[in-house]
Amino acid sequence: MIAPITFHIPELEAMKKYPNELFYMGNTDLLRKKKIAIVGSRKPNQYAREVTHALCKKLSKAGICIVSGGAVGVDAIAHKAAGAKNTIMVAATGLDKRYPAINKNIIEDIETNGLVLSQFQEGTPSQKYNFPLRNEVVVALGDVLIVTYADVNSGTMHSVKHALKMGKEVYVLAHRIGESEASNELLSQGKVKAIYDLDAFVAQFAGFTCKESLADEFLCYCQTNPTYEEALKKYPSKIFEAELSGSIEIKNAKVFLV
Repeated sequence: MIAPITFHIPELEAMKKYPNELFYMGNTDLLRKKKIAIVGSRKPNQYAREVTHALCKKLSKAGICIVSGGAVGVDAIAHKAAGAKNTIMVAATGLDKRYPAINKNIIEDIETNGLVLSQFQEGTPSQKYNFPLRNEVVVALGDVLIVTYADVNSGTMHSVKHALKMGKEVYVLAHRIGESEASNELLSQGKVKAIYDLDAFVAQFAGFTCKESLADEFLCYCQTNPTYEEALKKYPSKIFEAELSGSIEIKNAKVFLV
């Protein structure tokens, strides 16, 4: 059921202008979670596809909500990897339309189990000038912006411009020469930061608070990435069980959620 947002969303104050209207379908409790925006090309290379999926899955397991725009490519990968229950999609159409049609099943799942937002009234079709407006909302909702693949003069670069104007940190993947040229250029200019270690990156943001999705005391503790020795002393039986089940992994003598 489509309904108007009747409460204030503080994150959207970062926008040039707070939206006159906002509509939603789904679970607005997700707006209270820690959120990271992830955007990128509709045609990412295989490396970007794999890393986007792995990163979003790890962030979601750490209780961080993923925000993206529902487009084909990086957006769809991010939503699917996070899982519908832990993702916010910002639409560029009215919520009675599911665009793009190829992502209909993904969008329906997010409507039911996650959250879909739009600043456009029912009946609004996909129009070119809607997308920059949609992108600004995506960026504003995230504590930081991650770009996993971007071509020069792409819509993704508009999102980066929004983030930089808002004073948000922007992270990219380091690509080979000739690939994701826009994000590589930003990296060479020192305007963004690179993600080299997924677990270390996730740990930066997961450590702020233990989310409801990780209510288990042991898993909350693992979010802090303790040393294996410390974890073994505190939870001698659970550490072995979690390692065998694949819930955690030990890297460089530290504990990480998988």
